[in-house]
This record gives sequence, structure tokens and C-alpha cells, in this order.
Amino acid sequence: MQFVTVNGYTHHYHLNVPNAAAPDAPVIAFANSLGTDFRIWNDVIARLPQDVRTLCYDMRGHGLTALSDGPVSISDLADDFISLLDVLGIASVHMVGLSVGGMVAQSVAARAPDRISNLVLCDTAHKIGTPDVWNPRIAAVQKDSLSSIAEAVLARWFDPAFKARSPEIYDGAWAMLTRTPSKGYTDICAAIRDADLTEATAQIEAQTLCLCGSADLATPPDLVNALADLIPNARYEVIKQAGHLPCLEQADVLAQKIIDFLKL
Repeated sequence: MQFVTVNGYTHHYHLNVPNAAAPDAPVIAFANSLGTDFRIWNDVIARLPQDVRTLCYDMRGHGLTALSDGPVSISDLADDFISLLDVLGIASVHMVGLSVGGMVAQSVAARAPDRISNLVLCDTAHKIGTPDVWNPRIAAVQKDSLSSIAEAVLARWFDPAFKARSPEIYDGAWAMLTRTPSKGYTDICAAIRDADLTEATAQIEAQTLCLCGSADLATPPDLVNALADLIPNARYEVIKQAGHLPCLEQADVLAQKIIDFLKL
């Protein structure tokens, strides 16, 4: 396991350098969604060429990364990622961000464009939901824990047929979600609630691929398409038979789209 302290918090990360990759090979970095840890990328990374490096990490309050002492913003999470790159001596990355990880990726690309070579924004948006959506969810988790909302969350994560098709992965995703610390989860809920990246995201210069699962109820296709319209050098594609987490439902398809886009 790999850990490093950035901005006062211990972060869990994994920098993978395959035997076929040169020490200075390109790095593809992955940022997770709310309620998950970086294991969601395992099947995607396994399908990438062996001459690239990959970087995964857990944001505050998720996986094995420390909880924040106070409120967290998308800007704070972007600072954490940039600081992680600094500590690891990585000048720039191709960044793949999912959901809130996609919001972090947008923030990094807007604030530090020299750190992002290309951008893949998966099932995310420049603004996700409203206080009327997020505040009841925060209150429910604070009152009754993540188990009280898990069924509703997973219904938004996956295509309706996924549970019957892959019950083991579904059960594993349930365990991953419900074992997330309640404070870690609600901190990130509040960060998403309070973030409107519209103005900054419109200034992103990186070549960008915006992807969305056809059955995503959390950030529906129309919303992700609107994100692509906002970014000058972006294009939009749909991943069929996937909800909010295509990295778990359609790892083959997602990996191939990353490979094709980055010309790996």
C-alpha cells in the first residue's frame, strides 16, 4: 500500500509502473465517484496498454484516505490532487474523472492547465444537483447511516439489468458504499452541492472526451452532453447498457474509449 501526506491529510494512492513502461512514460490518473474507492478502476486499468503508468487515489474520507477535519470543497480536492502530483514528481497527466472525480478533474484543468494533457470526464457535470437534492441525502445519512440510502444510490449507479447480470459486483458495490464513513460521504455531498464550475469549465483548453452511461440517473446523458457543449475542445459519447459507474458495468468499452481517445 502507498500513502503520502498532502495538505495535512494522509492519502492512499497507487502508482502503477508496469515492467513495459519507461520511468517517464505517460501517466493516466483516475479520480473516483462519491461513495467509492479506487478499486473501481481495476478492470479498466487491466485493459490498458502496459507501456503507460497509472495513478489512482482516494479522496478525503473515502477508501483509506483520512477524513477531513472540517468542510471540504471541490477546490480543496483539486488542491489535494495537484499536491499529490507534486509529491510524486509528476509534471502532467491524462486525467479520467468520474462523477465528483470529474468535477475535481475540471477544477484541476481550469486552474492548472499545464498539469492536464488530456481529459476524460465520465458521468459528471459542471453542476450536479441542487440543495433540495443534496440536503435531504445528507440528513438521511447523518440520521440513519449510509445503509438507509444504499438501495436508492445503487439504483442510480447501475443499469436496471445489472443486478441480475452481475450480482457479485452489485453486492461488492453495496459493501463499498456502506463501509464509507458517513462523514466522508456527507462532506463530499456538501462539496458537490456547493460547487458550480460553469464559468471555470468553459475556459478549459484541454482536449476532452465526455462520456455517459445510457442509463445514468445521477448525471443523465443530456446533462453530460451539455458539459461537452460547454468545453471548447470536447466531444460527447454514450456508453450503452451502463448507469453511473461504467467502469464497473462496461470496463471493456470504457477502456477502449480511453485508449482510442488518448491514441495509446
